Amino acid sequence: MIGEERFATYINSLDEENPAYLNELEAYARRTDVPIIRRQMQSLLRVLFALNKPMEILEVGTAIGFSALFMSEYAPEGCHITTIEKYEKRIPLAKENFRKAGKEDRITLLEGDAGEILAGLTGSFDFIFMDAAKGQYMNFLPDVLRLLRTGGVLVSDNVLQDGDIIESRFAVTRRNRTIHARMREYLYELKHNDALETVILTLGDGTAVSVKRDKS
Repeated sequence: MIGEERFATYINSLDEENPAYLNELEAYARRTDVPIIRRQMQSLLRVLFALNKPMEILEVGTAIGFSALFMSEYAPEGCHITTIEKYEKRIPLAKENFRKAGKEDRITLLEGDAGEILAGLTGSFDFIFMDAAKGQYMNFLPDVLRLLRTGGVLVSDNVLQDGDIIESRFAVTRRNRTIHARMREYLYELKHNDALETVILTLGDGTAVSVKRDKS
């Protein structure tokens, strides 16, 4: 979001290469217009994993499985990823990608509505990655906070809506006004919830990184 594509291109050029299977999957996603995490987010996740060392990861929004595979590659050895996807056409692709990468034992794909699945999950997670329907982030938050352990990290991707988030609702197209209002509400809650310490970064299309506080 610095504004200059040249900056992003230069910074991305400094990154180490991902394994070949991830590069191939990334290229496929670009050819088929499947949204996946950007290079800046990939770098951020690597750093957060080095700091947080999560062993139990929850992802809301699988798509074709790129981000789950990426996280399985760079999270600590022995970690487990639970990922949720509703879109029926992408679920078989994600499963096949997990199988081809030999990661079926490290990634569990839960099929169905994320809100319903989150409400039924128990246990706790060290790291939660939110990358699903942006208008639903606020609805997911109560269960996400319940499932996130104290000291755990919540990363919410694509929160600035290509810059629309700073505009008046009347400057946003009518069909986007509901999601605009919901995302503003979500970001306000992240910054004002006593259970969280949150920073909002102008990275990619905007990312919020939150840590669950010890309320004791």
